[in-house]
Amino acid sequence: MRQLKVIGVLIVLVLILVKCQKSAVFPAEQYNDELSGGDETVFSATSQAFGNMFPGLSGYDVHVHELGDLVFSQSFVTAPAPIHSGLGTIFNNTSCTNCHHNDGIGLPTAGDLQSSLLMRVSLPGTDEHGGPVPVPGYGLQLQDKAVFGKVPEGKVNISYATTSYSFPDGETYELRKPTYTLTNLYAPISGSYLLSPRLAPPMFGLGLLEAVPESEIVAQADPNDVNGDGIKGKANYVWDVVTNSKQLGRFGWKANTASIKTQVATAFNQDMGITTTLLPVENSFGQPQYDGLKDDPELPDSLLNAVKFYAQTLAVPARRNTTDATIKRGLQLFILAKCINCHRQTFTTSINVAMPSLSNQVIHPYTDMLVHDMGPGLADDRPDYLAGGREWRTAALWGVGLFETVNNPGYYLHDGRARTLTEAIMWHGGEAAQSTAYFSNLPKSDRDAILKFLKSL
Repeated sequence: MRQLKVIGVLIVLVLILVKCQKSAVFPAEQYNDELSGGDETVFSATSQAFGNMFPGLSGYDVHVHELGDLVFSQSFVTAPAPIHSGLGTIFNNTSCTNCHHNDGIGLPTAGDLQSSLLMRVSLPGTDEHGGPVPVPGYGLQLQDKAVFGKVPEGKVNISYATTSYSFPDGETYELRKPTYTLTNLYAPISGSYLLSPRLAPPMFGLGLLEAVPESEIVAQADPNDVNGDGIKGKANYVWDVVTNSKQLGRFGWKANTASIKTQVATAFNQDMGITTTLLPVENSFGQPQYDGLKDDPELPDSLLNAVKFYAQTLAVPARRNTTDATIKRGLQLFILAKCINCHRQTFTTSINVAMPSLSNQVIHPYTDMLVHDMGPGLADDRPDYLAGGREWRTAALWGVGLFETVNNPGYYLHDGRARTLTEAIMWHGGEAAQSTAYFSNLPKSDRDAILKFLKSL
């Protein structure tokens, strides 16, 4: 019996030592380019492809993820209410899913329940942290809806001017340029102000992007184009309410948010008018719409953290048809076009003993997480910390081939102006102008190969 106990102790010690070893380098012979999210990849190409949790979560983590999913899907109601209270008094939507349809992109419309486009507003200049200056009486975001008895801040009107173009081989395409105006403002805005539309982005893979080491992101930056390749990506450093300090911006169309938790808390506060311990002041404070209730924070930390964990643990859909000859040629053309210089193929996440599911994952997001000058065509002329008025964060391309399936029809770019991948490519200017010209001058079969590659992601 004693001998068995000794053997048992030795087995336990061996298991502990094995678990305490550092993660090994991912062996090249085991590389699988279908695994966009490393171990946190799911093989789903349905309309629910963006809404799957990480494979292999523990029982408790599954519970927290599912709780976050319930809150994410819940429509909130006006305070006071026994459950799901705190909506408004001014807001953009009543639930997270009303903007992030099927955990994906939304509709670039304004005013209706299913619209997913919000409007950032600010004054010229910078605040004490180097960020945008709030508009008195409006803040940094226009809320275009209000609860019964209150008045929205205003309405957003969108008009499009559509122009037809031709590739050198004669194939035609269209680009539609949006113009945004504010009407029915509840109070006048004195002087000039800046506008920037933002379409709700996909939710999956955020935890993996948050786990990429800062040093690996910053190492790619070349704001002075020292290597002479025409690419001048730079990191955006922003004020983070979680740490009360400047942090690397990772999320948002201008990389203006540092963490998933900040992103979630800001969405509750600005999009739905719901306060948390991170942002305990109503978005209507100081305005006639303010409810005056002493019920802040309205969302408890447990639910805020559950939604954060939900967003952190949404898996990445696998690539499809990776052995197809045309798709392989499309990838090579994507590289030759130098699209890969910004849409970086591969990162390895940092070691995270607290969350092994995020640790040492080889991922393929096709983004460098830097901001780049995209030319005058896409400019919003509204700086956001270090991101200038022509600069945007490189969008992650993983999952882009499923936009039409998950969010039929698919929309692309920061305001959804592009209705096809071709339109999205042809809007690229600035640092991407040479890549756009390369694509444009290819024969149709090669352009189609690039599009087929993108649709495999």
